[in-house]
Amino acid sequence: MVYLGLFGRAFLQVALVALNVAQIAKGNYATAFLTGWAISALWWSNARGAGRSEVRGAALAYSVGAAFGTVAGMSLSRFL
Repeated sequence: MVYLGLFGRAFLQVALVALNVAQIAKGNYATAFLTGWAISALWWSNARGAGRSEVRGAALAYSVGAAFGTVAGMSLSRFL
């Protein structure tokens, strides 16, 4: 369950960043504003927890989540 939580945190964080960058590039101010807010809110939570995990393989779970989040954010940005 710890691995799934770490994966999910990274996935969501990086998906939002990829989506935010695409919205900035497209000049979509409202969506860029909202994703920027969401990134910061999630980052606040991540800064307190994700980096402190002592579970073996935690970095791998977080990294794989980030990789999948990148692709998800890029894919989602095509529709917005």
